[in-house]
Amino acid sequence: MDPALLTLTAASIAFVGTHFALSHPLRPPLVAWLGERGFLPLYSLVAFAALGWMIVAFRDAPPADLPGSGEIGWVAATLLTIPALLLFLGSLRGNPAFPNPTRTKPVIRAPAGVFAITRHPMMWGFALWALSHIVLWWSWRTVIVGVAILVLALVGAHLQDRKKAALLGEAWTAWEAQTSYWPRWGRIFEAGAMLWLAAVTLWLAITWAHLPTAGIPAGAWRWLG
Repeated sequence: MDPALLTLTAASIAFVGTHFALSHPLRPPLVAWLGERGFLPLYSLVAFAALGWMIVAFRDAPPADLPGSGEIGWVAATLLTIPALLLFLGSLRGNPAFPNPTRTKPVIRAPAGVFAITRHPMMWGFALWALSHIVLWWSWRTVIVGVAILVLALVGAHLQDRKKAALLGEAWTAWEAQTSYWPRWGRIFEAGAMLWLAAVTLWLAITWAHLPTAGIPAGAWRWLG
């Protein structure tokens, strides 16, 4: 394997591995030692350092060394990216899986919007974004980073369930019973017209910016010229 790809693989493993380690087995002893205020800067420093390494390694890796999946791949990427943005945007408000929940803030509301689709809309948004780049099959560097984000999102969501169950007890158990880890795609249009409009608008903006930032036309702009 190209040395640059090996470096990118190592950086991606470091990014995912440190996130899991600091979010789960290492968090309690470090919080006990440093306190919550001391732990959060350490967590952020490690996360940004690993992410920075991955970004630099990505830039140094070959940009296009796979045959690509052609226009079918671009259609699939589009069909994955719009729901990804829908789930991500919908997760930014009222998400009980956000960090630092306490027993004084139990999950008691009925799932609505994107939470009726999955209890992990942000994680699934990241996962679909990763898949949308993997299916294009244009470079190993994209596949490596895509797989790393996919693992981080989907394994991280499962680990998050277990941590929240320990923190919130019956409140989280009740929330799990009303929701689903796996997306219920049949309910995707229950997210609401305004959220769909926001997702499509953001998709148009991001795909328009894909050409000047990545050098490749994407989405509708690929066919509109």
